[in-house]
Amino acid sequence: MADLAQWLQQHNQYIIEAAAAELSSAEALRPAVQMSLVSFCGALDAAAELHSTTLVHAVLINWVTTRGVLNDTLQSGVLPVITTIKRVIWDKIRDTLPPADALDLLVATDTIFTDAMSYAAKLESDALLSSAQRSLKEAHGTLERLDKSKADFIAVAAHELKTPLTLIEGYNNMLRSEIKEPDFPRAALMLNGVASGTTRLREIVEDMIDVSMIDMQLLNLHYQPVWIYRMIDIVAFDLSAAMQQRRIKFVVNRSEITDKPTYADSERLYQVFHKVISNAIKYTPDGGNITITSRDLPGFTDLQIKDTGIGIAPENLTHIFEKFSSKGDVALHSSGKVKFKGGGPGLGLAIAKGIIEAHGGSIWAESAGYDEKALEGSIFHIMIPMRSALPDDRMSALFTTKTPAATVIANGQNTEPVKET
Repeated sequence: MADLAQWLQQHNQYIIEAAAAELSSAEALRPAVQMSLVSFCGALDAAAELHSTTLVHAVLINWVTTRGVLNDTLQSGVLPVITTIKRVIWDKIRDTLPPADALDLLVATDTIFTDAMSYAAKLESDALLSSAQRSLKEAHGTLERLDKSKADFIAVAAHELKTPLTLIEGYNNMLRSEIKEPDFPRAALMLNGVASGTTRLREIVEDMIDVSMIDMQLLNLHYQPVWIYRMIDIVAFDLSAAMQQRRIKFVVNRSEITDKPTYADSERLYQVFHKVISNAIKYTPDGGNITITSRDLPGFTDLQIKDTGIGIAPENLTHIFEKFSSKGDVALHSSGKVKFKGGGPGLGLAIAKGIIEAHGGSIWAESAGYDEKALEGSIFHIMIPMRSALPDDRMSALFTTKTPAATVIANGQNTEPVKET
């Protein structure tokens, strides 16, 4: 190693100049690159003389952690610098020494450079990881700020829309009371259209407010005894006209749905069922089927809403529960509530998810895939916590009732109970 140290000292200036020439094609930058190489070559001399690569490590740490001339010159890192210096030294050793002596020095230099390259690779990988983590943290912070801004905008816009919407509804109602349909049929028809539009707009505004309340975790639940099968009956009745219009057969397997009540917010639970079943109607072709089944699990009821619709692509099974997640073509957007594949603001399933999770339950979807010809359909699972008392244990009561085995609502009309198999 002493011979290597002596040889390096003799050829130090050549090594620095030759390496700098290869590393920097710009003549103006070459002196600065040479200055950066002086420290490495000095550490290399010390490593050969002291049998320690500590100083080499120190130089590499400085190169990796500080933005110097070498960092600006070589965007690929410091490993190419080390490789270039090693090649210059090896070429010079072969040119200046007989083969036997050259072999000893080549082996000695290889030991030092192998250690240096291994250490530099670790430093650079750690630096890249740290940089990626910082970038990820910054991106996460940006996304949080954007999401908060979006949530604030939704909340403000929804509340600001309510005031003019109330005025429109009020004046429209006054006009409808003054203008009688027999006397002014065309005017009455137009006023009815305004009323229908404002009703739909109010529903959208209310959905926007619900989304903002869910985002801000301000959704208040008013618990009371709720029978799940009765809630299904109410929703089925309210949607019977839509199902009749679309010729959709709605089947409720009553024997599978628990007849025990649970403590929940009845209005919010109604929203969940209404939005999920409405979604099933919208994505089921005319003449299709929607079936309600259930199974009892420890502490929960797994309500399943099955349809014979167009299904859901695997990559969208979770995205459909996100805000504004409508997957339809915006250019073909339609605000029809029951029209096949009719568009919407994409808030319904997000609200259903927020409400059911606020109750302590969960909701998810299953589907074999999206196919408008095969009609694989979808299954929405709604996990409803079964409570025999209020969450704060102020009241403990359990009611029971008996119901028919199964009921079919065909084309929106109740028919005879279905025979169980």
